[in-house]
Amino acid sequence: MIGSIPRAALVMAGLLVIPLAHAADWTGKGQLGALLARGNADATSADAKLDVAETSNDWKNAAHLAFLYGRNAAFTTAQRIETAWQTNYNFSPHTFVFGAFNGEDDRFSGFTYQATLSTGIGYKFIDSQSTRLTGTLGAGYRRLQAETLVKDPNGQVIDRIRGATTGDAVGSAGVDYAQQLTKTTKLTDKFLTQPGYTNTAAQNDFAVQVAISDKLALSVGYGVRYNSNPPAGAKTTDQLTTINLVYDIKGTTALASTE
Repeated sequence: MIGSIPRAALVMAGLLVIPLAHAADWTGKGQLGALLARGNADATSADAKLDVAETSNDWKNAAHLAFLYGRNAAFTTAQRIETAWQTNYNFSPHTFVFGAFNGEDDRFSGFTYQATLSTGIGYKFIDSQSTRLTGTLGAGYRRLQAETLVKDPNGQVIDRIRGATTGDAVGSAGVDYAQQLTKTTKLTDKFLTQPGYTNTAAQNDFAVQVAISDKLALSVGYGVRYNSNPPAGAKTTDQLTTINLVYDIKGTTALASTE
């Protein structure tokens, strides 16, 4: 049952993604960024992502793992791990059905965890070497556990009051866009929303990637995550700007190899 998944299980599920990158038919990219500030203001932050995919005839499997950590001079300010898996089956050149799992453990979102199983249909509106635009629409089932964050006057979380675990049916709608602007510059934008009775979750990740070799690139990204009904002590919206070094796995940094 999804409702019985503890926080550690999401971490373990994500770690299972890593060996896939070494399989013969898997391609994708790994990203890493870090910031260390020492002196008048101490701050530490790090983020990492791994996206891999494998295609066999009309089937496609894609896996995602992401980690975020932040700390100021006194206490941790951000800690999130997210995992995702999606399997597509093409029944025409542009149309496919999919099954997906999304799980997130964010220590500062107001939820102990959120996990969703979904299925639906997707359509490739544009599928060329330079431009890709895909939309998905479906439905699923989500389990989540809310927690109230108790903070001291400095903003440090000093207690977490866990609420009841709940489940509800959700919709699922997504847009995946990629554009090769030049031989070395690529733009991507991914949007996913899962509206439900108790909470509507949405996220959008935008990035511009500039290749510096066949295997390496620099990426500047801006991400937004939204929960419509977080518990007390948590905000509805999180924003994150990143600058990462990207390593392409068994491919090139061009659009055709990673999307």
